[in-house]
Amino acid sequence: MVHTQQQNYENAAQEDRSAHRVKISIPATLRASGAKGYQTAVRDLSLSGFSATSMTRLHPGTYCWLTLPGMESLAAKVVWWDNGLVGAAFETLLSPIVLDAILVRWRGDGYSA
Repeated sequence: MVHTQQQNYENAAQEDRSAHRVKISIPATLRASGAKGYQTAVRDLSLSGFSATSMTRLHPGTYCWLTLPGMESLAAKVVWWDNGLVGAAFETLLSPIVLDAILVRWRGDGYSA
């Protein structure tokens, strides 16, 4: 059976949902497709996605870009929105090395998950 790149990503992202999600607080910018960006705080982070504050309702399937300090924007797709929080899946899985670097920087404890 031949899988497209998107199907492969979706399968990997679903598997990574059971991976360790790190509770964290990172100031960031979130911009939905066709909208102006706004300040947010990332609440948890994993290889496959994040949750963040979002006072604006974002509908599942909406493309968005998360910009963490000192990094390029990360493309993602909204999976859920609930009471001012949004959850999104990255278009491309984060590298474990990149995730570790973010965690070391923002947790400040030198521990990487």
